[in-house]
Amino acid sequence: MAKTYQMTIAGCERELPICPIDEHLDIAGFVMFGDVEITERAAEELLARCPEHDVVITAETKGIPLCYEMARRGCRRYVVARKSVKAYMRNCIHVEVKSITTDHVQDLYLSEDDYKGLAGKRVLIVDDVISTGESLAAIEKLVHEFGGNVVGRACVLAEGDASKRDDIIFLEPLPLFLK
Repeated sequence: MAKTYQMTIAGCERELPICPIDEHLDIAGFVMFGDVEITERAAEELLARCPEHDVVITAETKGIPLCYEMARRGCRRYVVARKSVKAYMRNCIHVEVKSITTDHVQDLYLSEDDYKGLAGKRVLIVDDVISTGESLAAIEKLVHEFGGNVVGRACVLAEGDASKRDDIIFLEPLPLFLK
C-alpha cells in the first residue's frame, strides 16, 4: 500500500501521496489541479491574510489555478512566468530557477506585455507550495527588475524550513520526510 500523509488544507481533508525525491528525502505531493474546492477555499483564506495588491504573479505551472482564483476574487490581474518562450511572447526576459521537484535548472520568462504591467504596481507572489524558496526568489527578481513592488509572498503550504520563514503567508506547514 502506498504511503500517504493526511492533512487539512483550507478546511478540506486531503490525503497526499508520499513521493520520493532522492535516496534521502520524500515529500508529500500536493497538486491543486482538478481540486476546485481546495483552490477556491485556499484563495479565499489567503486573500483574507494578504496585503492589498494590484497584480498577482506565479510561476508556471502548479500555482496557476491559485493565482487565477485570487486575481478573480481580488485585483482582477495576474501574470504567469512561463517555463519556455511561446510564439506570441515578445521581447522576453528570463531568470534561472532550481526547484526541489525538478532535476534540472529551469528558466522563467516574462514577455513584454506582462512585465510592462508590473512597473509601479503592488505585486503579490503566489504559489501552491514554497519549499526552498528558489522559485519565489526568481519571480521576485523578475518583479524588481521591472519596477514592481513586492508587497507579499503567499502559498497554500510551506514545506520544511519554509514554515519557519516570517516573510511568507501560508495556510499550513508541510513536513519533509527524511529517510
